[in-house]
Amino acid sequence: MTLRQQPRSRSSGPRRDTGAVSLEIAILAPALLLVVFTIVQTGLWFYARSLAHAAAQEGVTAAAGFGARPDAGTSRAKAFLTQQAGDSLTRTVVSSAGSTATQVRIEVTGVSLSVLPGVNGLAVTESVTAPVERFTTDSTP
Repeated sequence: MTLRQQPRSRSSGPRRDTGAVSLEIAILAPALLLVVFTIVQTGLWFYARSLAHAAAQEGVTAAAGFGARPDAGTSRAKAFLTQQAGDSLTRTVVSSAGSTATQVRIEVTGVSLSVLPGVNGLAVTESVTAPVERFTTDSTP
């Protein structure tokens, strides 16, 4: 004769935490998504900043050359942005305000790409200054 055990009823014995994992995921998933979107948005902002700085550097290189046209810097920076920026840096403005006869300053401003549609990206402003190349003579006797 074998002893047959009766199945335990669900009400007897220790209670199990059924559904706890689903609840944890429901609570943690939005926080995890927020962290991921923040990291991606920060990366896009740094990339847009790098593009703006590279465009300003291109503009300064063109404008600081010996005998360069006054608008050479801004047109070179705009051409760089047209070729390279795409959607990563939008609403760009290139300015040579602050330039003098001996110094060239190019400033590029714009807005980085946003991860969330309908939300404006972060503002980007980069400027580069360099001396204007000029012809000099040797003054040593």
